[in-house]
Amino acid sequence: MRTLVAGIGNIFLRDDGFGVETVRMLTERRLPDHVEVVDIGVRGVHLAYQLLDGYDTLVLVDATARGEAPGTLYVIEHDVGGAGPSPVAPALDGHRMTPDTVLALLGTLCAGTGGEPPRRVLVVGCEPASVDEGIGLTAPVADAVPQAVRLIEDLLRDGEPPVAPASTTEAATAEVSTAEAST
Repeated sequence: MRTLVAGIGNIFLRDDGFGVETVRMLTERRLPDHVEVVDIGVRGVHLAYQLLDGYDTLVLVDATARGEAPGTLYVIEHDVGGAGPSPVAPALDGHRMTPDTVLALLGTLCAGTGGEPPRRVLVVGCEPASVDEGIGLTAPVADAVPQAVRLIEDLLRDGEPPVAPASTTEAATAEVSTAEAST
């Protein structure tokens, strides 16, 4: 079983750098041998091609605006059951690829190469306070990074997130308050 944990986001857009900062901290931790942690940043095309190497589970770490208080953590399970090539080719803007676009591109690449996408895709997200130009996370998002690291470690150890499978358009989520995550 191989797992890829990928931090995505743009460090020049304040809290959009949440995923990058979280995986940076995660690389300092002791993780199981089957887990690979990478800083993808804004290189979504690179992520899609890396996934062709064969991973059972993908954990995307990203800023995720869902309308809650800044710093709120989410675990979202992407429905990969209907994964397949998109009838319309995904737009390839290498610096603005959303997780859905990366997964659509991966479906197209897998169809062309005979590869298999990950059987399971989780998003560990954090509600941003600001994605305006600027370097550095806002205080509530910076405070959520250590809790996100612990949450990811729990997911990697236990293998099951506290959510039910759902499509990303109607994703079931587990909100984790920063106080709850610190326990």
